[in-house]
Amino acid sequence: MNFKKFQLGLLHVAVAMTLVPINSTLNRVMIRELSLSATLVAILASLPYFFSPMQVAIGSFSDRHPLFGLRRTPYIFAGLVLCSLGVAISPWAAFKLAEGGAIGILAGITPFLAWGMGYNLSSVCYLALASELSGEKERGSTIAVMWFMMIVGIILTAVGLGRMVESYSPAVLQNAFVVVGAVALVMGSIGLVWLEPRSTGSVIPTETTSYRQMIDAVLSNPVGRTFFVYLLLLLAAILGQDVLLEPFAAEAFNWSVSQTTRLTSIWGGAVLLTILLASPLEKMLSRKTVAQIGNLGALGGFLLILISGGLRSSAGFYGGVLLLGAGTGLSTVANLALMFDLTLPGQVGLFVGAWGLSNSLSRLVGSILGGVVRDVATNLSGVPLTGYVVVFGIESLMLLAAILMLGRIDVGLFRASSAIPTPLERAAITE
Repeated sequence: MNFKKFQLGLLHVAVAMTLVPINSTLNRVMIRELSLSATLVAILASLPYFFSPMQVAIGSFSDRHPLFGLRRTPYIFAGLVLCSLGVAISPWAAFKLAEGGAIGILAGITPFLAWGMGYNLSSVCYLALASELSGEKERGSTIAVMWFMMIVGIILTAVGLGRMVESYSPAVLQNAFVVVGAVALVMGSIGLVWLEPRSTGSVIPTETTSYRQMIDAVLSNPVGRTFFVYLLLLLAAILGQDVLLEPFAAEAFNWSVSQTTRLTSIWGGAVLLTILLASPLEKMLSRKTVAQIGNLGALGGFLLILISGGLRSSAGFYGGVLLLGAGTGLSTVANLALMFDLTLPGQVGLFVGAWGLSNSLSRLVGSILGGVVRDVATNLSGVPLTGYVVVFGIESLMLLAAILMLGRIDVGLFRASSAIPTPLERAAITE
């Protein structure tokens, strides 16, 4: 089973590593080098989250329609191909989009649609396969292995991509993205080899939960409502910076594409470190306290990023990114633990689904809001850096509001869940 966990981890890494170029490097190039609207870039980056409701239908379809005796593998492979294709053609599409016209718009949308479809198609199927292969006892450790491999893969991808685009040019960028897409496809294909046993032909019984059921389960209790709104504010602030962090660094410090690309590895390393430290912290402090420490750390990171941008201090900016990553990691696992504490027996699945829903909604709201506000503030002030400062300022206020809301959440009003996953397993649920 250990080797199968490794193979499942390869699938998770393969899909995740295709997100790094599109969600970080390409965003920076489109906003800074190509002078495209941050609103447009944010909308394009958010397209995959518009497709997230399809995952329920995709999972159910794969249950009932095996291909060549395999229920998951063909769909995972199709998703991997779409993800790899999306990342490979995205630089070409971005340059076409910058040229304008109907063809440019169509070309610009295509890679994001391809990647979004591929992500939703592959992720729901390999997570279902991981659940089926692991069984109840091994499920937590399998998810933990997959997530740990994924975050390490993201860090290594960011480092490698940064080196490949040291001397930036459109051709260099295109070649680098093709390499990432090809490596991801090969890695994912290796992960699929002899992973899934052939189907006997019987249909796997499935139990699906609608978004309405998720919302009703969470919002039926006043504390649940407060916690759900708290998560939306918190995640929209923390995750919404993905689209703008690299363009901000380019604007404030005139950094190269290679330098801003490395920010993902710095942020990811800080996230990973604090997640590993979360377990000993939870033995000394309450989950609510640990969550608040993480929230305050993320808030401090935003404020340091803002100040360092105004002072043009690169050292301060790096410190802000590290602090933001550390706060994000600690906040993620602690808040997910709180979610399980607020889960009544028999409703764990509903609340996990609600966490996924709030995660997708937050990314969607945070990205689009950030892009729109940045463009409006920049146009009104005539100073590009002002737009970023306003966005990070608003996200800091959202974080502050979330911090204040956390004080009103009383875990004692709910019965604790009978089994709380480890910090690493909890973090994996957010992906």
